[in-house]
Amino acid sequence: MPVSGESLVLAGTTPGRLWFEAIQPESVVVRSTYLPNQEGTTVYEAGRDYVLDVDAGTLARTADSRIPDFSKNPLYGQQEFDHTKFPGYGNGPYFVFVDYTAKDGAALCAPSDQTALLAGTRKKLEAGGPFKLLAYGDSITAGGEATSVPLRFQQRYAACLRERFPQAEITVENGATGGDTTRNGLARLEEKVLTRAPDLVLIGFGMNDHNVGSVPLDEFKKNLLDMIAQIRDRTGAEVMLFSAFPPNPAWKFGSHRMEQYAAATRETAVEAECAFADVYGTWMQVLARKDTESLLGNNINHPNDFGHWIYFEALKAVRF
Repeated sequence: MPVSGESLVLAGTTPGRLWFEAIQPESVVVRSTYLPNQEGTTVYEAGRDYVLDVDAGTLARTADSRIPDFSKNPLYGQQEFDHTKFPGYGNGPYFVFVDYTAKDGAALCAPSDQTALLAGTRKKLEAGGPFKLLAYGDSITAGGEATSVPLRFQQRYAACLRERFPQAEITVENGATGGDTTRNGLARLEEKVLTRAPDLVLIGFGMNDHNVGSVPLDEFKKNLLDMIAQIRDRTGAEVMLFSAFPPNPAWKFGSHRMEQYAAATRETAVEAECAFADVYGTWMQVLARKDTESLLGNNINHPNDFGHWIYFEALKAVRF
């Protein structure tokens, strides 16, 4: 099982866990950037910069490693933190990225056959011609912490669809706004979606809805249902909902009930008979071995490049 650009933050000489155990040692490349051969990329050296335990699937800094020490991050070890009081709290400068091949392992997401829910999308893509994919949601969908536009999850998904349907002229429009809840999403729907003539709309809310004092679960579901109904009625587009992942558990402003908001997103999709991508479940599979900070670009609630890949994997698992 090959893995590309898996992210870690490493504190002191404490080992960090990779997604898989049983690593083929000759396959390992450890570098400072998500993509190889970027300008300024440092390729780290085994023994000098890190120690790899191939059986346990762990990586640790050496005492004099060139890999940045995550224990120097202002948020390291903080509990119930207010990020506004810690300038320089982002994780970007601390990431290390690893390519490797695991001796065993399965794909991250089990495929989910949702052909009946995306029959119109498939028909349009197979027919060829212009096809607009519109992404709608909060700062994560807006691209939060992806280091380039092509690495955002909706762009990766569009690239995958282009390979599958080369006759289609797929364009991506991003209607997301940072900080939005589903309340804001309803308020902006006319401008950002209904007047944009989409063919397929990806909708992802929940990260801000779930925060302390924000949108209750019943209203969250109602708002999503209202969006879906208006999109179908006004544009004829099909909709795919996707859930969100849990933010840093030490963040003061999270209610830490994302499991409930993710379940509500799934329930809404079932009720509305629209497609659903299980980002939450996919993310939790990765967290079964990895720490939250290794996936968060801002150390709070934005995925890094590898995290955007996790989103893409969840979307790709929706088969039609």
